[in-house]
Amino acid sequence: MQDPNADTEWNDALRRHGILPPKEKEFTEDEIVNIVENTVQEKLRDSSQKNLEDLSLDDLDLVEDEEDERVLLEYRKKRLAEMKELASKEIFGDVRDISASDYVQQVNKAGPGIWVVLHLYKPVVPLCCMINNYLCTLSKKFPAVKFLRSLSDTCIQNYPDKNLPTIFIYYEGELKEKFIGAEAFGNLNFKCDELEWMLSEVGALKTDLECNPRKQIQDVLLSSLRSSAYSDDNDW
Repeated sequence: MQDPNADTEWNDALRRHGILPPKEKEFTEDEIVNIVENTVQEKLRDSSQKNLEDLSLDDLDLVEDEEDERVLLEYRKKRLAEMKELASKEIFGDVRDISASDYVQQVNKAGPGIWVVLHLYKPVVPLCCMINNYLCTLSKKFPAVKFLRSLSDTCIQNYPDKNLPTIFIYYEGELKEKFIGAEAFGNLNFKCDELEWMLSEVGALKTDLECNPRKQIQDVLLSSLRSSAYSDDNDW
C-alpha cells in the first residue's frame, strides 16, 4: 500500500480532491527553536499579567517596593564597581624624584589611563620650591595622578634656568600641555589652588573648585583699585 504521507504526484492529486488530508508542514530546526522560545515568552507574559491582575493594592505596593530595592541594589553594585576601579588607580599619593634615565619608563611608559605631572626645578629658585610644596599637597588629594619632579639640568642637560619652573603634563605617554617660566605661574603670588585649577583645565585631575582662583584674585584687586580711585575722587 502506498504511503499516504509520501510526497508523490498521486498523493498530491488525492489531496486536491479532498481524499487525503493536507500534508503537515515540516519545520527546520531553527523554526522549531523560534516557536518554542516564542511560546515560552508568551506564557511568561500571560503568567505575569495574571499575577498582577490578582494582586491587591497592598500587594502591588510591595511589588513596587521590591522593584525600587532592585534598582537601588543595581545602582549600589555600579557605584561599588566604580569605587573599586578608582581605588585600583590610587597607587601614587606622593611626589617622586626621577633622573634622565628614568624619564622614558616613568613618563612615556606610565601606563594606560595615567596622567603624569612632571616638574623641572632647581632648589635655588623660590617659585620652584613653592610649586614642589604644592605638588606634595595635590599628590595626596589626587592619588590617581602621578606627580614627578626632577632637577632641571639632571633631567635635561643644559636646560635654561630662565625656563624654570617648568611643568610637563602627559597622558598615556603623550605630552598634553606645558607651562614654562615664572610668567606662566604668576610669579611668587602663585597659589596652590591656581595650580590645581591649571591641571584640571588640562584634564589631569577633577577639581572641586567652582571657578578659577586667579580670576577671583584679579577681580578682588580690580575692585580694590576702583574703590581706591573713587575714594581719591571724593577727597579731591
